[in-house]
Amino acid sequence: MSASLRPAAVEARGWGWRHAGRHAWAVTDASFRIDPGERVLLLGASGAGKSTLLHGIAGVLGGQDEGESSGVLLVDGVAAPLAHGRAGLVLQDPDSQVILARVGDDVAFGCENLGVARDEIWRRVGEALDAVGLDLPLDRPTKALSGGQKQRLALAGVLAMRPGLVLLDEPTANLDPAGVGEVRASVTRVLEATGATLVVVEHRVDVWLPLVDRVIVLGGGGVIADGPPARVLGERGAELAALGTWVPGIPPAVPAPPPSAPGEALLAAHGLSVARVRAVPVASGLSLDVPEGAVTAITGPNGAGKSTLGLTLAGLLPPHAGRVWAAPGLARGVRGAPIEWPSRELLTRIGTVFQEPEHQLLSTTVRGELEVGPRALGLTPGETAARVDELLERLRLAHLAAANPYTLSGGEKRRLTVAAALATRPRVLVLDEPTFGQDARTWAELVALLARLRDGTDAAGSGRSAIVVITHDDAVVDALHARRFSLEAAA
Repeated sequence: MSASLRPAAVEARGWGWRHAGRHAWAVTDASFRIDPGERVLLLGASGAGKSTLLHGIAGVLGGQDEGESSGVLLVDGVAAPLAHGRAGLVLQDPDSQVILARVGDDVAFGCENLGVARDEIWRRVGEALDAVGLDLPLDRPTKALSGGQKQRLALAGVLAMRPGLVLLDEPTANLDPAGVGEVRASVTRVLEATGATLVVVEHRVDVWLPLVDRVIVLGGGGVIADGPPARVLGERGAELAALGTWVPGIPPAVPAPPPSAPGEALLAAHGLSVARVRAVPVASGLSLDVPEGAVTAITGPNGAGKSTLGLTLAGLLPPHAGRVWAAPGLARGVRGAPIEWPSRELLTRIGTVFQEPEHQLLSTTVRGELEVGPRALGLTPGETAARVDELLERLRLAHLAAANPYTLSGGEKRRLTVAAALATRPRVLVLDEPTFGQDARTWAELVALLARLRDGTDAAGSGRSAIVVITHDDAVVDALHARRFSLEAAA
């Protein structure tokens, strides 16, 4: 193994981090040592500080203007922000880490920033693409890649920099089963070829257990468990599950089946083709109903057009061909199809939760985010406060009411965007990957909330809702007794 690929060591001694503008510390008094070549799975409940710790190890948390640190966090005995090139970080969102327009240029980007010689860069690019099994032309447009390919592309970019430490932040969160397998296989090849140290944050525990030799669990701000996977998950499994950690063999509670049959279709599509880019349809020939009192799950592989279909049903994208129309029970007093409705009419009838939470954050506080919809509807301050307070409690966000939404964890951001959609009490709710980033406890609470909306038994008492869930999470489909609409079958 070349010296540049020497595996790195990580050491934390009483390390903590508090984001600027937050009273509570994201991580406090974390202490551990990871020896060179170890493979560690970092677990914990949503909001436990896993991503913060991972970003701290990567040295990308920023300076004093972005937060406050305590204790010591070292990579190879050097303060993490100064250990240039020793750590490579892969984020959970494949799109957020694609930088350049062509595959080869994107993989080369990190090496260029490290000042690697040109000839050496392109030799590394070829080796890195081979290591992750991405057999593509160097001039292939990155926008043409699937989610799994983009995640492997990001891994190739990290490998080309020759880090001694590979950091993965929920790298399979938004991938279909095939993409999950691609990414794990790529990571396995990388570790076997380089011997690099691995730290992976992931709620899909079973995906990574065959690859890791150690589990560290965060909770209450610091480390609450540390050791071999069999011992940590076996001896303390029930305790960790109660705190929200996903533990194999201890599934979360699921709601009862719907008490009655689905009602009328509040939305319907016939002969529908959908497209993000004009004149470039991603799925065609689609016909489906979205009935009240039921959950409709849109499933299929990455790139099949699931999110585009969801946005079209929600009235946010025009159909490429065919049409979407609303039943009188939803469109009473409103003419035309959802895409033709005024924004206020759409707001009260169809709520949408995007796949990327950051794409719909509008306010500087969590409470302010939940107030946007009710204020747009002209509700009184008292009515607005009642709705917001209820949602803050139900989705475990009350302690974050004054926080900036951008400082929340991925799972907390997801719950916030779901709550913001619910604040207007729409009859139809379209959610894109609503459970990504959730721990076992918040997953169960979200699923239970959706079941109550489906059945009309939620606190608002506004009748049965029609829910569309775009998901790769088969457990959600089963738990909600959803009607599955597969784009694989429809294509």
